[in-house]
Amino acid sequence: MNQNQRFLSLDVFRGLTIACMILVNTPGSWSHVYSPFLHAKWHGCTPTDLVFPFFLFAVGNAMSFAMKKFNTMSNAAVLGKIFKRTALIFVIGLLLSWFPFIKYNAEGNFVMKGLDTLRILGVLQRIALCYGIGALLVHYLRPKGAFIATCVLLLGYWAILWFFGGSDPYSLEGHIGLQIDLAIIGENHMYKGEGIPFEPEGLLSTLPAVGNVVFGYLVGRYVQQNRHARGMLLKLVLAGSMLIVLGILWGTVFPINKKIWTSSYTLYTVGIATLLLSILIYLIEMRNWRWGTYFFEVFGKNPLFIYVMSGVVVKLYFLFRLGEKNENMYSWLYNHVFRPAFGDYPGSLLFGIFHVLLLWLLGWWMDRKKIYIRV
Repeated sequence: MNQNQRFLSLDVFRGLTIACMILVNTPGSWSHVYSPFLHAKWHGCTPTDLVFPFFLFAVGNAMSFAMKKFNTMSNAAVLGKIFKRTALIFVIGLLLSWFPFIKYNAEGNFVMKGLDTLRILGVLQRIALCYGIGALLVHYLRPKGAFIATCVLLLGYWAILWFFGGSDPYSLEGHIGLQIDLAIIGENHMYKGEGIPFEPEGLLSTLPAVGNVVFGYLVGRYVQQNRHARGMLLKLVLAGSMLIVLGILWGTVFPINKKIWTSSYTLYTVGIATLLLSILIYLIEMRNWRWGTYFFEVFGKNPLFIYVMSGVVVKLYFLFRLGEKNENMYSWLYNHVFRPAFGDYPGSLLFGIFHVLLLWLLGWWMDRKKIYIRV
């Protein structure tokens, strides 16, 4: 493996994740989405359910490179860096949730969006918390201690759900995390997409999600330390396969579930991510495969910025209304461009692909200008 190219497979993995995030978050119509591009209704795992945990895994993988400099920094400087990055990502998530800060009222006029119904948690907020907790575990407990602490978190989360949940502790209503979020955050500041106030990026379920970051760190560190060792890739494949099997076995008693981020889901998704990264390492670093990698590399060089911009573009669409039916621009594009040209389901998919390409052009321009936004 070439030392100077050690980031390429990581950039491709991370970029693939961002591209998939944009694709699954931007269908032309939620009524016309192919099943692999939908989340599981509750228990289970679809390809779409792999995207978010893969990104957390990539965050940990990147930490294994970035945190080397922590060894030369004072304790205060390390804490400052971790807390600053955590706070920045969290605040960006809040601002994206609030954006564009105005909305239509019942009379069709613009009014300011109040803070009384602002969703507090979300994807970026979970990334921030998982990074912060994961970075602290790795820095202060070192790899072995962080691994043990992560196992305790996964087992402890299972115990909390089992002992403090309702008669069906892994259900929407019986999940104790729901009660915690209602008590601390309040229903006005929670996601409403499940029929009741429920936060899929809730406080309690953030604990097992930290495992995706820590395991990503451990995998990245192992690859760096053993990049020239014989059998490195085989051991990585075996580890990934073992985690998948463990996740499936654990899932027989603690169902694989993204929305409450069960511990079995963490093991299962980390296992698949490890296998996918192993394939990329083999092709890119060992076989010098370069065909098509630049497309995903572009996303991987500015991942958080491009993800935020994907949300900004969609939210701006809803500010503009077009046509006789006064449709928002998002619906108008699908109903008057993509759906007539390609049909219901293909048009909805191509709508998402169009936005992947649109955001890629932004990333490509930034790469050409050597603009890399780090948080």
